[in-house]
Amino acid sequence: QVQLVESGGGLVQAGGSLRLSCVASGDPICISTMGWYRQAPGKQRELVASITRGGITHYADSVKGRFTITRDNAVTPVYLQMNSLKPEETAVYYCNAKNPGGLCLYDGDFWGQGTQVTVSS
Repeated sequence: QVQLVESGGGLVQAGGSLRLSCVASGDPICISTMGWYRQAPGKQRELVASITRGGITHYADSVKGRFTITRDNAVTPVYLQMNSLKPEETAVYYCNAKNPGGLCLYDGDFWGQGTQVTVSS
């Protein structure tokens, strides 16, 4: 199995920055794309950014130009640099690892427990 642990959340003023970190442990063959999702109160969980093992990134339109997803190696750790934060981006941010199947002996994707990001006005 894979365990994901997020850190770096906290309270920040509007316009400020935070950097989230996600550390994955377990069998790396069970991980393909990694990403960050967020869920605000009363809203559905949404993809914020993702990065493949090859370094291909994807961003939600709402965060393009402000957020950057990076990694130190092919798997872990994965970071989300968040700049110019807005109050409406207050949410629990979750790390996700996609399961490619194949040689992985486990089913389903993997999720961290989440880290709270609060942006004050």
